[in-house]
Amino acid sequence: MSFLEEIERRRTFGIISHPDAGKTTLTEKLLLFGGAIQEAGAVKNNKIKKGATSDFMEIERQRGISVATSVLAFIYKDKKINILDTPGHKDFAEDTFRTLTAVDSVIVVIDVAKGVEEQTEKLVEVCRMRSIPMIVFINKLDREGKDAFDLLDEVEQKLKLTVTPMSFPIGMGYDFKGIYNIYQRKLNVFSAEHKQVVSEGVEFDNIHEPALDEVIGEHAADTLREELELIDEVYPKFNQQSYNEGELQPVFFGSALNNFGVKELLDCFIDIAPNPQPKKAEERLVNSKEQKMSGFVFKIHANMDPKHRDRLAFVKIVSGTFKRNTPYLHVRQKKTFKFSSPNAFFAEKKEVVEASFPGDIVGLHDTGNFKIGDTLTEGEILNFKGIPSFSPEHFRYVNNADPMKSKQLQKGLNQLMDEGVAQLFTLELNGRKIIGTVGALQYEVIQYRLEHEYGAKCTYENIHVHKACWIQTENEKDEEFKEFKRVKQRFLAKDKQGQLVFLADSPFTIQMTQQKYPKVTLHFTSEFMNH
Repeated sequence: MSFLEEIERRRTFGIISHPDAGKTTLTEKLLLFGGAIQEAGAVKNNKIKKGATSDFMEIERQRGISVATSVLAFIYKDKKINILDTPGHKDFAEDTFRTLTAVDSVIVVIDVAKGVEEQTEKLVEVCRMRSIPMIVFINKLDREGKDAFDLLDEVEQKLKLTVTPMSFPIGMGYDFKGIYNIYQRKLNVFSAEHKQVVSEGVEFDNIHEPALDEVIGEHAADTLREELELIDEVYPKFNQQSYNEGELQPVFFGSALNNFGVKELLDCFIDIAPNPQPKKAEERLVNSKEQKMSGFVFKIHANMDPKHRDRLAFVKIVSGTFKRNTPYLHVRQKKTFKFSSPNAFFAEKKEVVEASFPGDIVGLHDTGNFKIGDTLTEGEILNFKGIPSFSPEHFRYVNNADPMKSKQLQKGLNQLMDEGVAQLFTLELNGRKIIGTVGALQYEVIQYRLEHEYGAKCTYENIHVHKACWIQTENEKDEEFKEFKRVKQRFLAKDKQGQLVFLADSPFTIQMTQQKYPKVTLHFTSEFMNH
């Protein structure tokens, strides 16, 4: 297959949702269609112990949330599909924002009973700001839920989207009869007995055929005809260009658990979803069809295998072909590296690949050379944008609970921070370490992983910090800056990159500091530092 054909057949997307909206189940059903797993329920009840899909950390299994974002790929109708799973839990929002820099489109999962939830609003806003094409999947139709039209209104209002239904439910909850696929003009009849079997749709070129009444009953058939007429009048027709530009969002209804409406979603998705798109670097726009390789690290995962202290840096290929054993420039370090065993994630397995194409995600074994946001190229200086570190919202002192293991603690903290799990600040005054996280749950994850992966124990102690502010000043020798450092020395720390950070205890302090020291600029993300 030629390079351009390889790009044409790639689809790389993320699934975003509120916890419990059914994202893991949907992911699993998509894998089922790709023949990647043999039976449904395998991800949840861990039958495939060795290659358990996206929840491979014990702490995740206990809580039933995806903490680690993972990559799953499969082939369906000759298209290569890469799914980037994102943690639904709000404590891991930062991880999800980073993952969204690596996708070309998104599927948003919404629970029919709960409707649009706050976490979903935030993530969709990020997609909207970046004009990422979105498809909405309204899940759990076999449960009692909100009326389909009310849900569509809610999606439009709360998520500020313009929707066009591509399928429509017939009844809901107990009366759920099936789904009419508007996109393909097919009717799928639901039967609760055959939960894991995929039912083939019956085609109706004309929904006014009397046969429809026989299949779903007269009352349901009449209601469906009225509803489809209404849809026709109220909602815009699907338009490929508006969808690609992020201005129109197709909506599908279904029940992932019962494998219902998922195939319709997938069939339409591979038809309309964009293949790998150009990406903005600070220097220029990089087109996916360029021959020269470029890619960036959007995630680092430590200890994929606890027996070996290895980390995997996840690289999204933006352009060109990534080849094994070929030297590439690590732009930030200005050094060249070769990778003898780049991993691709296929179905349930990691395998070494010779070549990867734009849209693909490659896992590179890393001994500590990479951090999030790093770029690899064939020599050109490029820096891909949009992978910030946000100011944490929770702060705690971290103390070593086992003096014999201080080296292990140091190493563990360093590696976990490179992964972007949290941020580490070292106080200038006494060298005490402070961990800042976006969500409180991360403290448990860090404690758990330090103990199980590095043999180190830590305890936490509260510290009153409202926000971390990165400091920028025109002139370090300036008197005003010196005074600022003297007055605020108790609250100054260095981050892992050695940047000076002011740990402010309240919004009021930030305001006063900005008034009193106008030459000292405070930033709330570290992104301005990434150059």
